[in-house]
Amino acid sequence: MVLKVYVSGMSGNKEVKKRQQRVLMILDSKNIQYDTVDITEPGKESEKELMQNKSTSNGGTVSDPDPRHPLPPQLFNDEEYCGDYDAFDMANEIDTLEVFLKLAPADTTAVSTAQIELKQENGEAKKEEAEAEDKAAKDGEGDEAAEKAEDDDGEDKEKKEGDDEDADKDIEENSEEKKLTATPISASASGERHQTSDSQSELLLDSERAAAAQ
Repeated sequence: MVLKVYVSGMSGNKEVKKRQQRVLMILDSKNIQYDTVDITEPGKESEKELMQNKSTSNGGTVSDPDPRHPLPPQLFNDEEYCGDYDAFDMANEIDTLEVFLKLAPADTTAVSTAQIELKQENGEAKKEEAEAEDKAAKDGEGDEAAEKAEDDDGEDKEKKEGDDEDADKDIEENSEEKKLTATPISASASGERHQTSDSQSELLLDSERAAAAQ
């Protein structure tokens, strides 16, 4: 099977010339073998007629959107029609050029624009889902940290209250001990004072008795 690119070497349409050059340049860059058929050369009348009869796309341009005969470049694989420049350019953009040129099976390499858009949408959806999961995980970690901080604060508060209660209890016990200790001391001191007074009275009595005896 031979890929054929039908061109016009004498076309006065600048857009046709640019299209022809672009098609050949892309094929060369992809190392795709092809034969160029110039329909304006002498002896190529049958090739020109074949191109015009089998081309189902007219290859219209801005200056000639509805030409009377299909305009080159037109592409064929042997005598099987592939398409015009617009179809070629679209196949190149979506990376299905070999399928367009009938150089590869369509069921293994064809990728439609719809499939490309679907893959992009799926990729965006997966990305958003992953971001949502990361955010949820971070929020969960923040909640756990806040709960832990609250628990720690509660434990510290309870511990502080317990320490305060123990301190108050110690103060009360110390006060009771002081009272108990102070009472015997006071009683003892009072007894000693009473004993001293009795001794003085006895001495005084003895003195009076001695004076009377004299």
